[in-house]
Amino acid sequence: MTDGDKERTFAALPPLRGRGFAHTWWGRAWVKALEDASLDSEQLKAGRRLARAGAVGSVSVRPGRITAVVRDRDHTTHRADVLVQELADARWERFLDMAVERAGHVAALLDREMPPHLVEEAADAGVELLPGLGDLEADCDCGAWDHCAHTSALCYQMARLLDHDPFTLLLLRGRAERTLLDELQQRGSAADGTKAQTRHPQAVPESPRHGVAAAEAYAAGGIRPPLPALPVLPERPGRPPSLDTGTAPAPGVDPPALEFLAMATAAEAYRLLALAVGPGHGSQPPEGQLTVEQDTARLAAAGPDTPIAERLAHGSGRDRQELTLAARAWQFGGAVALSVLEDEWTLGPEAHARARAALATAWDEDERPSLIASRNRWTVVGAPVQLRLGQDGRWWPYRKEGGLWTPVGQAVRDPATALATAGGDPRGVPINE
Repeated sequence: MTDGDKERTFAALPPLRGRGFAHTWWGRAWVKALEDASLDSEQLKAGRRLARAGAVGSVSVRPGRITAVVRDRDHTTHRADVLVQELADARWERFLDMAVERAGHVAALLDREMPPHLVEEAADAGVELLPGLGDLEADCDCGAWDHCAHTSALCYQMARLLDHDPFTLLLLRGRAERTLLDELQQRGSAADGTKAQTRHPQAVPESPRHGVAAAEAYAAGGIRPPLPALPVLPERPGRPPSLDTGTAPAPGVDPPALEFLAMATAAEAYRLLALAVGPGHGSQPPEGQLTVEQDTARLAAAGPDTPIAERLAHGSGRDRQELTLAARAWQFGGAVALSVLEDEWTLGPEAHARARAALATAWDEDERPSLIASRNRWTVVGAPVQLRLGQDGRWWPYRKEGGLWTPVGQAVRDPATALATAGGDPRGVPINE
């Protein structure tokens, strides 16, 4: 286990009103192990009262031990520990071998379920996951030699944690969740020749579950499993299957249009995934609703050379050439790039000053290009190259092709980089404002 796997700490849970501490069968087994072994029923009752009152602080779980500070009814505090024997490596090996024999066992664990058949089979093989009589050893600074109210309260609280996540029990027995899942995957891959494929097992009957108080659900947020790793971005969007089946389509069905829409959807999904896994995505505002013009450009960007693009141009009020430019801009930067292509605006005093400073410092004095400024556009003198400034302060490279200013790259913060992308070749003439 890594250092981060060796211990988990759960925030204190709020008071519990009017229901039992455990609802899962494994949570109830934990409570039974405590109550069967206790020699003093009055201490158990006192522990239940403390746990229900929310007197148990944050619970630390690590291999072989759970720890918490418990506040007594007289407001004194005590450190309570409950010790459980860790499983030896040989027993873990047997447990892992049994777990991968059935794909449903692994799927149940991933769903935060403890398969009863797996636990029974493990017990038959000498691997006791759930504690039995005398397995919960108490240690409290109040000096009690058996389970006192403080260790009892900690055990009742632990039952609530186990209800949410049985991996907590496996950590207590010596294996962290990530380590355990990695070992299961290795065994599944070795057995099948591929990564283990899991499916949900048939539901195990259990007693009806009841809702929980909102405060408890909020406080239990720390015991939810970690988010999975971000997906790896594929090299390109997926390509939908062809609809050319050799048979005539039904009336009103346009297979080429459907194929185009499927291709456009795959391209949009790819773009959104690229944004989601990119740096700083969480700090970006959500994209707004697209206008008809923007959505037409988005669709055309998925297949600018297809026959459907001609129909899109006709429906959007653009000619084919204009739509081709709009689609190209969209490919470089979505709605923002489309706005830079089609809109022109006057910079305010502050934005204009920042733009002049960026242009003045982007090149050495003897390499500075000669530029003619028009609102948010700067054109290189004597070259078919232009820089356009977006409203977010980034520079977009443009080049004149076929008599039209055409976007040729993504936006950057440095105007010199944008000019190089556009193919500019400045000759050391001062900036012309």
